[in-house]
Amino acid sequence: MGTDAALGATASERMALRAARELRDGDVVFVGIGLPNLACNLARATHAPGLFMIYESGAVGAVPERLPVSIGDPSLVTDSLAVVGQADIFQSLLQRGHIEVGFLGGAQVDRWGNLNTTVIGDYANPKVRLPGSGGACEIAVHARRLLIIMRMSPRTFVERCDFITSPGHRMNGRTRKALGMPGGGPTRIITDLGVLTFDETGEAVLTEVYEGVTVEQVKAACGWPLRVAPSLTTGASPDAAVLHLLREKLDPKRLYL
Repeated sequence: MGTDAALGATASERMALRAARELRDGDVVFVGIGLPNLACNLARATHAPGLFMIYESGAVGAVPERLPVSIGDPSLVTDSLAVVGQADIFQSLLQRGHIEVGFLGGAQVDRWGNLNTTVIGDYANPKVRLPGSGGACEIAVHARRLLIIMRMSPRTFVERCDFITSPGHRMNGRTRKALGMPGGGPTRIITDLGVLTFDETGEAVLTEVYEGVTVEQVKAACGWPLRVAPSLTTGASPDAAVLHLLREKLDPKRLYL
């Protein structure tokens, strides 16, 4: 079934589908709550039935019959391979390099993929104090590849993060390799307007826009001079079958959509 602009896919639906397309059958994924949760369950329901999902609460190999509403949802326990403590999740799986894909978002992201979920403004006297790291820093350091999902605006896509909670490819001029970080770092920033991919220097470059979105719109929503790939592609919108799955099967109560 082909795409149909009249179906009116929302930004959240586009982001969920685009994130799902980054997942391969058999990938070991550290699932985050929000759109990453929806994207992972969409991938498992379509092209990646063997997706191996791990939740921070301790569910390993989760196969939820319905979309979990939180990392503590009881649906994650039923038929999962194991339920373990958070120490096992982080020490035995994440820090040992067994997590292939991690998902993160934040209040701010910069051109190098650094994320801020700690404070807006000065750390000692912030304008806003945010929830903090949780497991985000460890995921950013250790996951083999990292997918960032965030809506674009000059307030969220900034020249320099007020605080680096989770490292990207360069932090204060130093690379991941120089700092001894074992994970691969971010590979994509999936936004409501398009997709940014990191080049060989570690800088985010616009490589894909969604149908109906212009490069000028994306640049206006970015807080740094965004570079554009010479071979810019256009991402397809969700078709009727995917929208039905998202709206009627996975998230009928619009918890994430």
